[in-house]
Amino acid sequence: MAYRPLSSASGSSVPPLSRPQLAEARRVRAVELFEEGWSNVEIARAVGVCAESVRRWLRVWEEGGAAALRRRPATGRPPKLDDAQVETVRAALERGAQAHGFEADLWTLERVGTVVERVTGVSLSRASVWRLLTGRLGWSLQRPERRAVERDESEIARWIAHEWPRIKKGR
Repeated sequence: MAYRPLSSASGSSVPPLSRPQLAEARRVRAVELFEEGWSNVEIARAVGVCAESVRRWLRVWEEGGAAALRRRPATGRPPKLDDAQVETVRAALERGAQAHGFEADLWTLERVGTVVERVTGVSLSRASVWRLLTGRLGWSLQRPERRAVERDESEIARWIAHEWPRIKKGR
């Protein structure tokens, strides 16, 4: 995700809050408003959620305190490549496929997987290579146009300019 710096009055640039950070701030603000004596419905309107969410947050807060409202780290298996390795892979891929000994300058999942293994020593499945390319590197699928080697652009332009109008008139 790319951040665009925001200019503040002091001249410093601060990135906008992420969705999890905004959600946490909303929960904390709801508890602050509750402590000020606001009703659940008023709090819900003020922070932009339904009243049931406010009731759930207050129940969690009463049971676990302010710490219970904080964000928790993401669960699940950690990625095989850390951020430094991903940047190393990005630099390697930007040099092109031919720089890594492939005939055509075209990336396939298998080729990228081979380069990742050469550069980092980590072997990735095709699905993991796809997630690396699209998710962490921000690349997208690009299909090359299929064109005949014998294609002559000047002859095509001549045909469209001269032959096609003559054929079209014959209708």
